[in-house]
Amino acid sequence: MRLEIHCADRIGIAQEILNILVSYHVDLKGIEVDSKHCRMYVSFPPIEFEQFQKIMPSIRLIDGVEDVRTTAFMPSEREHNELNTLLSALPDGIISIDAKGMVRLCNDAACRDLNVTQSEIIGCNINTLLKGFNFNRWLEGKEVLGQTTRVEVDGEDFIADILPISVPENQVDKILAGAVINIKSQSRLGQQVSAFRRYGQESFSTIQTNSTAMRRVVREARKMAQLEAPILITGETGTGKELLARACHYASHRSMKSFLALSCASLPDDVAETELFGYAGYEDGAKPSRGILEQADGGTVFFDEVGEMSARLQTKLLRFLQDGTFRRVGSENEIKVNVRIIASTQKDLPGMVQEGTFREDLYYRINVLNLDIAPLRDRSADIGPLTEHFLQKYAHQVGRAAPTLESGCLEFLQQYPWPGNVRQLENAIYRAVSLLDDDVLSAEHLQLPSFTNDLGYLESDFEGSLEQAVKRFESTLLRKLYPAYPSSRQLAKRLGLSHTAVANKLREYGINRKSIKV
Repeated sequence: MRLEIHCADRIGIAQEILNILVSYHVDLKGIEVDSKHCRMYVSFPPIEFEQFQKIMPSIRLIDGVEDVRTTAFMPSEREHNELNTLLSALPDGIISIDAKGMVRLCNDAACRDLNVTQSEIIGCNINTLLKGFNFNRWLEGKEVLGQTTRVEVDGEDFIADILPISVPENQVDKILAGAVINIKSQSRLGQQVSAFRRYGQESFSTIQTNSTAMRRVVREARKMAQLEAPILITGETGTGKELLARACHYASHRSMKSFLALSCASLPDDVAETELFGYAGYEDGAKPSRGILEQADGGTVFFDEVGEMSARLQTKLLRFLQDGTFRRVGSENEIKVNVRIIASTQKDLPGMVQEGTFREDLYYRINVLNLDIAPLRDRSADIGPLTEHFLQKYAHQVGRAAPTLESGCLEFLQQYPWPGNVRQLENAIYRAVSLLDDDVLSAEHLQLPSFTNDLGYLESDFEGSLEQAVKRFESTLLRKLYPAYPSSRQLAKRLGLSHTAVANKLREYGINRKSIKV
């Protein structure tokens, strides 16, 4: 039984309370004082109700006692259990030693790392467990400071963070009471470094959001990341659709599970189906294999260029989205998984639905939440920060200082239409930094081909006269149109020219039914 006594800060009040317990022959187990909140806690074995009814009024009659009530636990008991819960939850090994280097406390992770039980480690000298550092010499030093050092356990290397424990003796001096040791194995340290790098490379913080358009996209994506519904990300090639998908995954509660991607454009139907759903095996001697959906259970599956997905695969994916189940190729057994779907495309899916090349029901299944990434030419405010980021990144890779941009180079970059978007900018910077001999990067170093939105890429090494260029253009255009308008009269009507003019040009360029399959 435990009592919580609210009382005044008065000399002798504790003694009077204890005298009452003694007078009723109560065996005191513990007493604690909370001077900050003017409370006293006493603990004793269970007593008879009649005895308890006499003790409570007697304590209340003591001068300075304001209230007495029962409590479920003593403050030290709560702190002790909080500490034990915290230690047991930590993935790293924690060991507490006294001022002589003897182990007083350790968590389960430390026992696993040291391959011992709690009973075997308590009371042992730490030097017999962790080799490579003299803990006793460190504890006996004139100034005991925190240390990070390498230690060895049964031939395996660990990193140990050693922090001294000090107890205040007065307002100035402290007494060394021991130390806390946090140990990490090389594999555990590697996991933490990988997680840090992954977060740094695949989080929203790596996406440049200087433009209003990208700030809006990232703001909406952060909210969508916390939801469970499918996301459809649209945008031109090279805008960073997969980067945004990964950021959504690693900002969600699924971040500790897998993020797996399937390119819908690069694989034949049968291969894509096996990659996605897995293979039962057995009959042809092949081993069974898990597909992407099975491997990503609890995580996220990213369908890159979903607009390229075949009609057959569309049907199978739709069935999976309806109830979360699928069958491995060659199997009749249903498998149920919990994955989130994120898809991307640069195609006009609504237009494809109208044409009948993309299933309407699948479109509405994957387009619950949607994000549209604007092309780089429409967000010039991001070009400068992206350029600086890529300069730093690739200069570091090739082991040199990042070059500065020549006057006018940034203006050139911001005016360039970037048909390949961020990917084209990144590749151009990578090539320029890798080959650069100077410390200043100019527009010429980027080697970007001339491009206009109306005519596309223009030949940089143009040869010949204007008349020759016009003839090449005419010839190319007529060869493209002739299969659709396979007579000089039809073609002339399409181009708004006379029948004679078109017939002469077809003859000049050698365009006829024999030269072109109609």
